[in-house]
Amino acid sequence: MIVPGSASQALSAALADETGHRLAVPEFDRFPDGETCASVPGFDGGEAVVVAATEGNDALVELLQLQDAVREAGASAVTTVLPYMGYARQDRAFEPGEPVSARAVARAVSTGTDRVVLVTPHEPDVAEFFDAPVEVVEAAPALAEPLPADLTEPLFLGPDASAEGLAGAVRDAYGDGETDFFEKERDYDTGDVTVTPSDASVAGRDVVIVDDIVATGSTMSEAVAALRERDAGDVYAACVHGMLARNARTKLAAAGVERVVATDTLERAESAVSVAPPVADVL
Repeated sequence: MIVPGSASQALSAALADETGHRLAVPEFDRFPDGETCASVPGFDGGEAVVVAATEGNDALVELLQLQDAVREAGASAVTTVLPYMGYARQDRAFEPGEPVSARAVARAVSTGTDRVVLVTPHEPDVAEFFDAPVEVVEAAPALAEPLPADLTEPLFLGPDASAEGLAGAVRDAYGDGETDFFEKERDYDTGDVTVTPSDASVAGRDVVIVDDIVATGSTMSEAVAALRERDAGDVYAACVHGMLARNARTKLAAAGVERVVATDTLERAESAVSVAPPVADVL
């Protein structure tokens, strides 16, 4: 059975359709003291595929409870699909005395599962933190699907050098265009980010900025604004994980983005395409 976490209900339903597996209907309760309880009353044994984006601490506890619930109900095997892995960006100790939070989360998740399916992690190396076997699904190519078919001389840009590979994956799936990236500098004392446009010619061209996560939207909105200043055509923001925290969507709109497209690893209004097909292939 496909067992959805509360933050991954639409993806779980799509995954059930893709695989032909039954969809469980968990129940989520919160006690007066704030503790949560996730149960799976309809689970009757066999293999469980727990699908849960861990976008917050409650979601992480919920995932651990779902894993334990299906084990308690007699699951013969448990596969855990992490569409979005919270804490994945904390993949090292940045200051003395800090934890490697991604490692701590991975170890906790590993205790209740036989294998893990991880969708486009922010840092690929986090897969090595799990004690269970891990399969990584690269979802960036799916972002080409909701883009207009008639982009003008399309340019696919990563907001920094590390994202150019993602931009290339979307370009290849789209079937046309060039790739490039912005230079990005971050002031770790203030948190301010400065984005410097690359040397690529953008005037009159439609541009797709591709990243794995859009969280606060600061970097992406600066990139959009920089392109607008250089007379780019329509500018699209595409990301696998559309966290879009706080006023991120407003920042992007104010910067002049034409459209924001994301997958359903995090279920938002901008989730224009599902990662269910590539995840189903792995399952």
